[in-house]
Amino acid sequence: MLRDDLRSLWTEPRPPGAPARVWRDWALLAAGLAGVVLEATLREDVVWRPVAVVLAVWLCLLLLWRRTRPLAMVTLAFGSVSLLPVASLVAAPPEPVGLYTGAVVLVLVYALPRWGSGREIVLGGAVIMAVGALCVVTDGTPVFEKVVGFVFLLLPGVVGAAVRFRVTARERQLEQVRSREREQLARELHDTVAHHVSAMVIIAQAGRVLAGADPSAAVEALEGVEEEGARTLEEMRAMVAALRDRGVGAELAPPAGVADLERLVRTPGGRLRVDLGLDGELDALPPAVDAAVYRIVQESVTNALRHAVDATELVVRVAAERHMVRVSVRDNGRRTGRGRDGYGLTGLRERATLLGGTLRAGPGTERGWHVDAELPRARSESGVHSRPRR
Repeated sequence: MLRDDLRSLWTEPRPPGAPARVWRDWALLAAGLAGVVLEATLREDVVWRPVAVVLAVWLCLLLLWRRTRPLAMVTLAFGSVSLLPVASLVAAPPEPVGLYTGAVVLVLVYALPRWGSGREIVLGGAVIMAVGALCVVTDGTPVFEKVVGFVFLLLPGVVGAAVRFRVTARERQLEQVRSREREQLARELHDTVAHHVSAMVIIAQAGRVLAGADPSAAVEALEGVEEEGARTLEEMRAMVAALRDRGVGAELAPPAGVADLERLVRTPGGRLRVDLGLDGELDALPPAVDAAVYRIVQESVTNALRHAVDATELVVRVAAERHMVRVSVRDNGRRTGRGRDGYGLTGLRERATLLGGTLRAGPGTERGWHVDAELPRARSESGVHSRPRR
């Protein structure tokens, strides 16, 4: 098991999305250089002042590449630092060589497990341990202070690993939420296709029975089969591209839709008065869009009941336009400075994106929390065109 853990660590890739440089990097560099200038000017016991200043400036500059080249920066920094105890042994200066500002290398110790790959963490950790051991051996301080200093050197690395684990765990949770939303979409696709295919089978059977006695009825049955097939293809092509690698395995159960919103907003306890407004042609929505509208309202109402502070009213609006369905949910709760954008809304964003739409959620300008979504009634790229009725 230990061998497997070590192999997993060695093959661990770098975390994605590492920024090259942000404003904090320049602020840190400016603070480090300012500290070098002040220390070199005010301290009187600095040994080999020009060498100490150049080394401190060098260490500050290495911070700019700590995310994109963590192993290289750790190697260069600690390789430079290792020269100080060697020089102290050879020249035996009266005071330790170097500036206190050189402690900026602790930022590199943090960055190595935070942004490095598993291989870089192992190799960089070996460099840090070796240089730390060299400094401990050559330092004349008591043993207890040496141990404390060594622990202090490794502490930023532990913090960096903890931050990385926390971020990675959250990303895994978000991916699980997206996967569950995709699976729910797959189940709804399964139900939709099963419904249409069942209708096609029934129409075809009726047409076969009537073909001998009434040929025109058989033709109408074929037209019905064609229309149901076109509708089925339109639904499938709207979602299957994103779900083709997912198993469905779902039972036949019609998903809730716009028609169920009246029942949904009858909240128990009456703490929130829900104002539901439906506008436009909402009876003929594609099943995927119909279910998405219900899920958006359901999640928003649930969040308002749980988290809206001092809210008394929830306004829900669903408006169907020619090519778009717009959903708006707003409460009048007090703004607390804490967001409510949890995993539920993350799943809804995934669903809206898969359907070709968008979903935005955030605090209102004055009060409350607003959720706004736009969903296309059908995807134009589906390539399905219903034949005109005769």
